[in-house]
Amino acid sequence: MNNDKAVVLIVEDNAIIRMSAVDLVLSAGYEALEAGDADEAIRILELRGDIDLVFTDVQMPGTMDGIKLSHYIRDRWPPVKLIVASGADIVDESMLPNGSRFFSKPYDELTITETMALLLSNEDPSTVVV
Repeated sequence: MNNDKAVVLIVEDNAIIRMSAVDLVLSAGYEALEAGDADEAIRILELRGDIDLVFTDVQMPGTMDGIKLSHYIRDRWPPVKLIVASGADIVDESMLPNGSRFFSKPYDELTITETMALLLSNEDPSTVVV
Protein backbone atom coordinates (compact mmCIF):
# COMPACT_ATOMS: atom_id res chain seq x y z
CA MET A 1 0.00 0.00 0.00
CA ASN A 2 1.29 3.49 -0.72
CA ASN A 3 1.64 6.28 1.84
CA ASP A 4 -1.68 7.89 0.94
CA LYS A 5 -4.67 7.36 3.20
CA ALA A 6 -6.55 4.14 2.59
CA VAL A 7 -9.92 4.71 0.91
CA VAL A 8 -13.00 3.10 2.46
CA LEU A 9 -16.35 2.97 0.65
CA ILE A 10 -19.31 2.80 3.04
CA VAL A 11 -22.47 1.27 1.55
CA GLU A 12 -25.48 1.88 3.80
CA ASP A 13 -29.03 2.97 2.93
CA ASN A 14 -29.76 4.48 6.36
CA ALA A 15 -28.34 8.02 6.24
CA ILE A 16 -27.81 8.31 10.02
CA ILE A 17 -25.93 5.01 10.22
CA ARG A 18 -23.97 5.94 7.10
CA MET A 19 -22.93 9.30 8.60
CA SER A 20 -21.84 7.53 11.78
CA ALA A 21 -19.79 5.04 9.76
CA VAL A 22 -18.20 7.92 7.80
CA ASP A 23 -17.22 9.58 11.09
CA LEU A 24 -15.76 6.27 12.30
CA VAL A 25 -13.70 5.82 9.12
CA LEU A 26 -12.46 9.43 9.18
CA SER A 27 -11.53 9.21 12.87
CA ALA A 28 -9.51 6.06 12.07
CA GLY A 29 -7.47 8.14 9.61
CA TYR A 30 -8.92 6.85 6.34
CA GLU A 31 -10.63 8.61 3.44
CA ALA A 32 -14.39 7.89 3.38
CA LEU A 33 -16.67 7.55 0.37
CA GLU A 34 -20.42 6.94 0.63
CA ALA A 35 -23.02 4.98 -1.32
CA GLY A 36 -26.69 4.53 -0.49
CA ASP A 37 -27.05 1.17 -2.22
CA ALA A 38 -25.11 -1.49 -4.14
CA ASP A 39 -25.76 0.10 -7.56
CA GLU A 40 -24.26 3.41 -6.42
CA ALA A 41 -21.34 1.53 -4.82
CA ILE A 42 -20.57 -0.24 -8.11
CA ARG A 43 -20.68 3.07 -10.00
CA ILE A 44 -18.17 4.53 -7.52
CA LEU A 45 -15.92 1.45 -7.75
CA GLU A 46 -15.98 1.75 -11.56
CA LEU A 47 -14.91 5.41 -11.37
CA ARG A 48 -12.29 5.13 -8.63
CA GLY A 49 -9.36 2.77 -8.83
CA ASP A 50 -8.13 3.62 -5.35
CA ILE A 51 -10.75 1.99 -3.09
CA ASP A 52 -9.06 -0.33 -0.59
CA LEU A 53 -11.99 -1.52 1.52
CA VAL A 54 -15.79 -1.69 1.25
CA PHE A 55 -17.85 -1.59 4.45
CA THR A 56 -21.40 -2.61 3.52
CA ASP A 57 -24.74 -3.26 5.16
CA VAL A 58 -26.55 -6.49 4.21
CA GLN A 59 -30.12 -5.23 3.79
CA MET A 60 -30.45 -2.50 1.18
CA PRO A 61 -32.88 -1.49 -1.54
CA GLY A 62 -31.87 -1.97 -5.15
CA THR A 63 -30.70 -4.83 -7.31
CA MET A 64 -28.54 -6.59 -4.73
CA ASP A 65 -28.00 -6.86 -0.99
CA GLY A 66 -24.66 -6.56 0.78
CA ILE A 67 -23.87 -10.26 0.47
CA LYS A 68 -24.38 -10.26 -3.32
CA LEU A 69 -22.45 -6.98 -3.51
CA SER A 70 -19.50 -8.45 -1.60
CA HIS A 71 -19.30 -11.41 -4.01
CA TYR A 72 -19.58 -9.05 -7.01
CA ILE A 73 -16.75 -6.90 -5.65
CA ARG A 74 -14.55 -9.93 -4.91
CA ASP A 75 -15.08 -11.22 -8.48
CA ARG A 76 -14.52 -7.88 -10.20
CA TRP A 77 -12.07 -6.14 -7.84
CA PRO A 78 -10.28 -8.99 -6.01
CA PRO A 79 -7.83 -6.81 -3.99
CA VAL A 80 -10.64 -4.82 -2.30
CA LYS A 81 -11.10 -5.82 1.35
CA LEU A 82 -14.66 -6.43 2.59
CA ILE A 83 -16.49 -5.85 5.86
CA VAL A 84 -20.21 -6.73 5.97
CA ALA A 85 -22.57 -5.68 8.78
CA SER A 86 -26.23 -6.35 9.54
CA GLY A 87 -28.70 -5.43 12.23
CA ALA A 88 -31.23 -8.04 11.13
CA ASP A 89 -29.37 -11.05 9.77
CA ILE A 90 -26.61 -13.06 11.35
CA VAL A 91 -24.45 -14.05 8.40
CA ASP A 92 -22.03 -16.92 8.59
CA GLU A 93 -18.70 -15.82 7.13
CA SER A 94 -18.80 -18.94 4.92
CA MET A 95 -21.59 -17.16 2.96
CA LEU A 96 -19.17 -14.31 2.19
CA PRO A 97 -16.17 -14.15 -0.11
CA ASN A 98 -12.86 -15.41 1.26
CA GLY A 99 -11.19 -12.86 3.53
CA SER A 100 -14.41 -10.97 4.35
CA ARG A 101 -15.45 -10.12 7.87
CA PHE A 102 -19.01 -9.98 9.27
CA PHE A 103 -20.27 -7.92 12.21
CA SER A 104 -23.72 -7.70 13.79
CA LYS A 105 -25.19 -4.27 14.48
CA PRO A 106 -24.84 -2.50 16.72
CA TYR A 107 -21.16 -3.16 16.24
CA ASP A 108 -18.33 -2.11 18.50
CA GLU A 109 -16.58 0.80 16.78
CA LEU A 110 -13.15 -0.12 18.14
CA THR A 111 -13.54 -3.67 16.80
CA ILE A 112 -14.47 -2.28 13.36
CA THR A 113 -11.50 0.11 13.23
CA GLU A 114 -9.12 -2.63 14.44
CA THR A 115 -10.47 -4.98 11.75
CA MET A 116 -10.08 -2.28 9.09
CA ALA A 117 -6.48 -1.71 10.19
CA LEU A 118 -5.78 -5.45 10.12
CA LEU A 119 -7.31 -5.95 6.67
CA LEU A 120 -5.65 -2.84 5.24
CA SER A 121 -2.22 -3.74 6.62
CA ASN A 122 -2.34 -7.17 5.00
CA GLU A 123 -2.09 -7.36 1.23
CA ASP A 124 -3.24 -11.00 1.08
CA PRO A 125 -6.71 -11.43 2.65
CA SER A 126 -6.35 -15.20 2.70
CA THR A 127 -3.58 -14.88 5.30
CA VAL A 128 -5.60 -12.76 7.74
CA VAL A 129 -6.14 -14.67 10.97
CA VAL A 130 -9.24 -13.90 13.02
